[in-house]
Amino acid sequence: MELLVVIAIIALLSTVILAALSTARRGARDADRINSIRQAQTALELYYSDDQTYPDGDGAGDGGWDTPGNGTFIEILNTNKLLSGAITDPINDDSAGNFRYYRFDAGSFGCPAANGAFYVLGIADMETSDGEHPLSPGWACPSRDFQDEMEYVVGKYEQ
Repeated sequence: MELLVVIAIIALLSTVILAALSTARRGARDADRINSIRQAQTALELYYSDDQTYPDGDGAGDGGWDTPGNGTFIEILNTNKLLSGAITDPINDDSAGNFRYYRFDAGSFGCPAANGAFYVLGIADMETSDGEHPLSPGWACPSRDFQDEMEYVVGKYEQ
């Protein structure tokens, strides 16, 4: 009887440890995603400093967004040696990917035209949040809140 109790306790502890490990893995993958977005932001800023504009997208990716698997902005950043390789998602790395990018014209969605064109860059799905990720800076125009479309989103005007 005592042996069965010990086995049950070990099984319970193993379950708790595995659950905690799974949570830690999801958090690590989300940290990797955020790191990839920050690398892309740095590459976009380097591109902007050279060209005084952010790269256009081709709109051929998932839902019209450029994605790492189908998007010209990544190719441009890699060609100009501003990004050290592809942006990949630890789990969702198909042609649609989990990352989104688009350069919008000045004045789009009611954003101030005087601020110029702007880009929006985001992560569609984070594992540790359901909805807005707590670390997401967010980006919105008067008639479109991009945070509603992605769990982690950033943006920047050209001016």
